[in-house]
Amino acid sequence: MVSKARVQKRLYYKIGEACKALGIQPYVLRYWETEFPALTPSKSRSGQRVYSEKELEIIRRIKELLYEEGYTIAGAKKKLEGEMAAGGAGEALRDDDEDTPNISPETSPGDGPEEVPATPPAPAAPASLLEASAALDTDAPERIQTLLSGIEEALQEARDILDLLGPKSP
Repeated sequence: MVSKARVQKRLYYKIGEACKALGIQPYVLRYWETEFPALTPSKSRSGQRVYSEKELEIIRRIKELLYEEGYTIAGAKKKLEGEMAAGGAGEALRDDDEDTPNISPETSPGDGPEEVPATPPAPAAPASLLEASAALDTDAPERIQTLLSGIEEALQEARDILDLLGPKSP
């Protein structure tokens, strides 16, 4: 008879354990601690960083914002602060009753270091994934236009450089 291994939730995780569970390097996590005020681990008696389950959720969200959603550090910081103000990272990330993401149209990937209002308004969660995708699509034409104009500028610069170099030699 094969017995199942029990996975036990712990109160605290050392930095190495947290990094292994989250798939990140310790130096990355230490850097994030300097950039995200919401991430402040306590220290054990021996001086090691120890992370609670709540902090692991915050780290997961930061990783998701940076690596999956393509936010910059500044944009992710802004987004995370808004989510924390809206009721904690866990609640702002997902509603346990539905698998509907909490979409905030005020912040988009690549946001720069603009000033953040002291208390951002809490975004209303969409009732369905269709509404969530519709909220995202409102910015799509503007983003596409910005992308196209950037491509056109890059092509023009390349043409100008080619003109400076002169005609091709046979």
